[in-house]
Amino acid sequence: MDEEYDVIVLGTGLKECILSGLLSVDGLKVLHMDRNDYYGGECASLNLIQLWKRFRGNDKPPAQLGSSRDYNVDMVPKFMMANGTLVRVLIHTDVTKYLSFKAVDGSFVYNKGKVHKVPANDMEALKSPLMGLFEKRRARKFFIYVQDYNESDPKTHEGVDLTRVTTRELIAKYGLDDNTVDFIGHAIALHRDDRYLDEPALDTVNRMKLYAESVARFQGGSPYIYPLYGLGELPQAFARLSAVYGGTYMLNKPECKVEFNEEGKVIGVTSEGETARCTKVVCDPSYLPNKVRKVGKVARAIAIMSHPIPNTNDSHSVQVILPQKQLGRRSDMYLFCSSYSHNVAPKGKFIAFVSTEAETDHPESELKPGIDLLGPVEEIFFDIYDRYEPVNEPSLDNCFISTSYDATTHFESTVLDVLNMYTLITGKVLDLSVDLSAASAAEE
Repeated sequence: MDEEYDVIVLGTGLKECILSGLLSVDGLKVLHMDRNDYYGGECASLNLIQLWKRFRGNDKPPAQLGSSRDYNVDMVPKFMMANGTLVRVLIHTDVTKYLSFKAVDGSFVYNKGKVHKVPANDMEALKSPLMGLFEKRRARKFFIYVQDYNESDPKTHEGVDLTRVTTRELIAKYGLDDNTVDFIGHAIALHRDDRYLDEPALDTVNRMKLYAESVARFQGGSPYIYPLYGLGELPQAFARLSAVYGGTYMLNKPECKVEFNEEGKVIGVTSEGETARCTKVVCDPSYLPNKVRKVGKVARAIAIMSHPIPNTNDSHSVQVILPQKQLGRRSDMYLFCSSYSHNVAPKGKFIAFVSTEAETDHPESELKPGIDLLGPVEEIFFDIYDRYEPVNEPSLDNCFISTSYDATTHFESTVLDVLNMYTLITGKVLDLSVDLSAASAAEE
């Protein structure tokens, strides 16, 4: 271990693994260490015995739940947008050859006490029970405008400059009511709060286009895909990729103490009395606790069930977004369900998650609106964890620290953090113009 590396990465969470892969592909010499004896850090995937050990101590899981090793329960479950940035990053590194994806059945939104399919285009808008007859027509016009919009073709702009007009102003032009705006902003454009209404509309229009194009790509009921056997496959796929490019992975390395010189710059990492030298460190917040601050916390519930979530067309994998306004909250709530069809549970079993940015210290009562939509559950676990973000200045100490995972059940915010970190570390922007069909071969 007493060697010189360009970058040492600490923690095998998803963000760290993607960065380790990108930097290795760029030709940097990378050492990747983790204090745990398993991959994934905060976003590990647990079997039934590990799940019980984590939440129930010494109890044993009941036999009727089936074999422990048939379970892959993701601790930070998130779906991927089929044409989204994460999929582009995966294709860019060619890690897709180690993974198999399958389309997610359904994308739903909670509105006025009911669960509805999210309409992805103008035709679905006309059929959607989310809106009355006249509102449907207005929404259809708006969807057509968005579908036809092309940033480089002024003829499609209808005289509106989306870099200057706010989302609120654009929506007013089509006369859409608050109810419609709510599901478009939170369930299609995937905004996490309502600040977007007063920001330039271009971002929202691009997010809506991404959603519609992702739905069209797999002809499924949702724009999302998910790896077979769950997200735990991703860190391992990146570990393989890194090895191909000469990177080194070491699990079960206690302490992992980051060493600094007198100017406060990183010079290496010490574990078990040996120091590996480097000029840059990439890590999750747990490895440099004095360089991060707490910015919030996530409340979540994990449930094991023997049926799909009711009112989701029997979807074996599904996301339901509960917009904040519908619940009288300050942040959205997310439902995520996967099952044996993605090989994350034995046949006939479903794993559901409910998550939200915590506004109280009582996850049970706070998550109730989401849990009430699940129907009968066989087992349920509650958890609350803190979210951290870095407060250091990477240009001074050469430490690049990722932000903790948020409550969303999709990857859009996660991968932006990765791309920003990549640019900070390397000084360049990652080229994401890739052939998207490279990931579809692995679909089934």
